[in-house]
Amino acid sequence: MSHDPFLDAALEEARTGRDEGGIPIGAVLVHNGEIVGYGHNRRVQEGSVIRHGEMDALEKAGRRSADFYRGCTLYTTLSPCPMCAGAILLYGIPRVVIGENQTFLGEERWLREHGMEVRVMNDQRCIELMQRFIEEHPTLWNEDIGE
Repeated sequence: MSHDPFLDAALEEARTGRDEGGIPIGAVLVHNGEIVGYGHNRRVQEGSVIRHGEMDALEKAGRRSADFYRGCTLYTTLSPCPMCAGAILLYGIPRVVIGENQTFLGEERWLREHGMEVRVMNDQRCIELMQRFIEEHPTLWNEDIGE
């Protein structure tokens, strides 16, 4: 089975977050076929209220022009929450590729309503990673998604 190399990179970021004791959600920002920002959820590791995988990838990509973001695709292992979807819309990132939305359905519809292209892969590796984490760490998972 062949995989998208950018989703593979986001999944590797998610595994890094898990290995650090955090929540296994990863993301990469891609511009013209090149990864310009890698990230993973660092809420636990940094005691952060906003450092989701998507936010981490954007932060690591650094300050860029509006034109730059309009040429990007964001790959994320999990459907984006309202905060991350807001950042995607704020920066005008036109395409989002989502590893899975079975364990959490984020703001995909809202992104589409605002003209963003959203593609959900439902990659079994992403699903299994999150299912295992949720089973092993339900309190931490519920804290992260606000339940």
